[in-house]
Amino acid sequence: MTQVLRTKLASLLTTVYPDLECDGLADKLLETMGLEPEQPPPPAHQNNWDESDVVLITYADSVQQPDQKPLVTLHQFLKDCLEDSISTVHILPFFPFSSDDGFSVMDYLAVNESHGTWEHVEAIAADFKLMADLVINHMSARSRWFENFRKRVDPGKDYFFEGNPRDDLSAVVRPRTSPLLNPVQTEDGERHVWCTFSEDQVDLNFANPQVLIEFAGIIRQYLERGVIVFRLDAVAFLWKESGTSCIHLQQTHELIKILRLLIEHHSPTAVVITETNVPNRENLTYFGNANEAHVIYNFSLPPLLINTLVTGNCRHLKTWLMSMPPAQMGTSYFNFIASHDGIGMRPTDGLLTEEEKQRLINTMDSFGGKVSYRRTPDGRDQPYEINIALYDALKGTAESGADHWQHQRFVCAHTIMLALEGIPAFYIHSLLATENDLERVANTGRLRSINRSQWQLDMLEQTLEDPLTHHSKAFHELKRLIAIRRKQAAFHPNATQFTLHLGLQLFGFWRQSMRRDQSIFCIHNISDEIQQVALSDINLIGTDEWVDLISGMTIDDQSGSITLKPYQSVWLSNRE
Repeated sequence: MTQVLRTKLASLLTTVYPDLECDGLADKLLETMGLEPEQPPPPAHQNNWDESDVVLITYADSVQQPDQKPLVTLHQFLKDCLEDSISTVHILPFFPFSSDDGFSVMDYLAVNESHGTWEHVEAIAADFKLMADLVINHMSARSRWFENFRKRVDPGKDYFFEGNPRDDLSAVVRPRTSPLLNPVQTEDGERHVWCTFSEDQVDLNFANPQVLIEFAGIIRQYLERGVIVFRLDAVAFLWKESGTSCIHLQQTHELIKILRLLIEHHSPTAVVITETNVPNRENLTYFGNANEAHVIYNFSLPPLLINTLVTGNCRHLKTWLMSMPPAQMGTSYFNFIASHDGIGMRPTDGLLTEEEKQRLINTMDSFGGKVSYRRTPDGRDQPYEINIALYDALKGTAESGADHWQHQRFVCAHTIMLALEGIPAFYIHSLLATENDLERVANTGRLRSINRSQWQLDMLEQTLEDPLTHHSKAFHELKRLIAIRRKQAAFHPNATQFTLHLGLQLFGFWRQSMRRDQSIFCIHNISDEIQQVALSDINLIGTDEWVDLISGMTIDDQSGSITLKPYQSVWLSNRE
């Protein structure tokens, strides 16, 4: 049998390391991953997801209970409250860390003792698809590798990227305002290490192929522990070259292809997701030719959808949706409205004007939000993300401020997300309608803490059981919508989608199942005023019977109209 895998791997490696003998490197990577050179590939353009897939994003310790490891408590909450609602759980970094709530990893192969053990992780993976972070761009300055870097010994001596303060670094794209280069004392004297995100998060040096080999071993352990979905954190910054922007470089794309090749040959149903908080056109490049990420974060959706709901105008959201290419089979969008980070503003570049961005920022500020900044190549500080809990982000409108439509607006946002082409994902604090945690911001000094609350399990259970709390109302309504969504073939992540033209206060699109036997017209009143929808405008097939999956309302007169209350949604389907 020909060694197809080895040949393909060596070819990709040559594009990254043209000066190395890459056949030997390919052999070492295959050995590290436990793969044979002739290992058969997974089926091409295979969808490892369907309409039943819904993701929950959470920290290991978002839900806690006294005298119990948080991973055990989280597992209990998932089993008791969400087993019938989600297919996948994304546990944010659960490794020993020194800062950034887990994203400054000290040891990739260990579980943070305060969270639990690998056995607890494996128990969750036995009941749900497990998504985990591969924090691949940087590592903690307190890690063993970095201590070895200081001592000038292996493993670690050449594992971190170094820069020269005399080099022209003016073109480097930055996500932060902190210094890019930080001086450190080593056994060989002072060296300047590259820190894209913070002084405690030192960028790894993938120009050293040994770093790639190390990550192959890390990936293999994750796979053997039950991880089936890999989130490549901050991967856009992976490769650096002096004199360039140091973002989206071709070597980065080739390394993603290499990692995908290794992962999917080990586990054909595994999925690679790239996390690239960048403008929309740049984000789309991470699909490659269906040979890079299986799934990409739909980063423009959160700011555009929130902007739509607080302005009562869907023009920009509709324009963006019409411009989005359908994902090829075997690839998909990852739809979310909120996450552990803030609402990214870079993904609005080219979609919102500067005035519209500022209006959105001002509105979020009036609802208790904060703003984090990044430094541009010309030295200016620009808004990078808005830090706010989603429930509070939707408490009112830009024009009138807070109002009594918060719950309806919040549910409308998720109803839109659930129906769009792609895989829907709920951040735990959105599913629970958690509010701004300003006390946590004060305690940590970090703006992102505003949306990183921690619930005590007994209090959470009491709150969700009380039908009068807004948490309970939101949680149970979202669960009801999720249950409806998971049964509809037209909501398969790769089912056809077309945008409807219903004016600026009605946001609508049509989904059709891949077998073309189900159509769903998804229409959402994104304003605080009653809207009328003429059914003749959406071309319902006259021979079919139509029903709103959300309310159960049937359409008896297709020449008539339907009335939508503020922020009401309908999913008109020809099949229940």
